[in-house]
Amino acid sequence: MGRRASRGSRSGGGTSGFQRTDRLNELLVRILAEELERIDDDRLGFATVTGVETDQDLSIARAWVASDAPDEELLEVLEEYRPRLHRAIGERARLRRVPPLTFLVDEAVRSADRIEEILRGFGSPADEEE
Repeated sequence: MGRRASRGSRSGGGTSGFQRTDRLNELLVRILAEELERIDDDRLGFATVTGVETDQDLSIARAWVASDAPDEELLEVLEEYRPRLHRAIGERARLRRVPPLTFLVDEAVRSADRIEEILRGFGSPADEEE
């Protein structure tokens, strides 16, 4: 959605910078997901890191998350754990500079669930005959 559209609008940097950023984003998703699994806090619900987008200059890393927890509570809890998550990235990513983390709720997951719910409501004629 929004995070995908912004990738295409980047200028300069060439193909190799884009690939490096993609690899870094994948690495950050794995690190954050593994670290969230280690955190024993019921307020997170079933939190999932659905994507990370890092600016090429490493000025910021936006992490999209989805959870069954209320959005405001989820973001508050993630802010509490941000130093720990930032430290985990620093220890495992081998970066000169670890980008500051910003957490965003991934609305795409919620939209997909809503679409699936609507489609189930239609049902096929074969379903109605049974």
